[in-house]
Amino acid sequence: MKKVLFVSLALAGMFVMSVVHATVITEDFFADPRSNGWQIFGNTNLFQWDSTNHDLAVTWDSSQANSYFYHPLGTVLTRDDDFSITFDLQLNDVAVDGFGFELAISLLNFADATSTNLQRGVGIDPAFGARSVAEFDYFPDAGFGATISPTMISSNNQFASAFNFPLELTNGISFHIVMTYTASNQTFSTLITNNRNGQPFGPIDDVLLNSYGTNFSDFRLDTVAISNYSDTNSYGSIFVHGIVDNFVVTVPPPPIQDLTGAFSNGFWPVQFISRSNWLYTLERTIDFQSWTTVSGPASGNGTNLFLQDAHPPTDKAFYRVSAERP
Repeated sequence: MKKVLFVSLALAGMFVMSVVHATVITEDFFADPRSNGWQIFGNTNLFQWDSTNHDLAVTWDSSQANSYFYHPLGTVLTRDDDFSITFDLQLNDVAVDGFGFELAISLLNFADATSTNLQRGVGIDPAFGARSVAEFDYFPDAGFGATISPTMISSNNQFASAFNFPLELTNGISFHIVMTYTASNQTFSTLITNNRNGQPFGPIDDVLLNSYGTNFSDFRLDTVAISNYSDTNSYGSIFVHGIVDNFVVTVPPPPIQDLTGAFSNGFWPVQFISRSNWLYTLERTIDFQSWTTVSGPASGNGTNLFLQDAHPPTDKAFYRVSAERP
């Protein structure tokens, strides 16, 4: 299980609502993105905010360590959730060697992505392969035709991809990319438009998870990222300068909404709108050094859920509601 957030704190009968993460993350880079929740893991020199042009200059250099310009989603996505990501991408210069390598813009699991074991270029590998990824991959031409490959990787390192070639992103032209995952039919679709003339680019084949049967299990995505992967143990390399702009990431509502709580007849009940496929517990502390589970786990039902501390302390207490994906 993965615990993703706590949502409420209460003191002696007073209820305090915390800030709830938005269901849509937007970024046009008009202001410094670091003031809007974006962070860098790894080599900071690969990502430079352009305060004049209001975009992000990115260097994909596979000779460098795994590095990410990223923003937490504030939730955990699985194959049962609808989600989408859109962005503008322009490549300015491209160099590849050997069999080439990919540049990526991703939805990923941050813990897996930052693991010291991750070697993205090894592909399917139980020890070093990637896990929990839904991303746009572009492989510049290394002699086999430039390839666009929407890719999903399960939490067990199973791959689902669509390889579309030859499809070359022309240097100096901005492309608008829309990637949408629809849970009802387990389809990851990609639409690309040339921002210069408004014409569609492609088409790009869908990734159909149902076509993989039991060979694709599930994933846990909690972060959006511009991903620079190391080419360790791969058969090629990439070096690209480009520009990324106009992110819009749409995810389901947060797992806890409209939370209220107060003492009633000596008990501490909380009420909130839950989501299906989540587990909830009420936790209590008196010193913020350790937390005690006082109810649950209770399965979300998509409507109002009640949790209660049946044995509250006589002195002050603080509470939080924990939401987990099983």
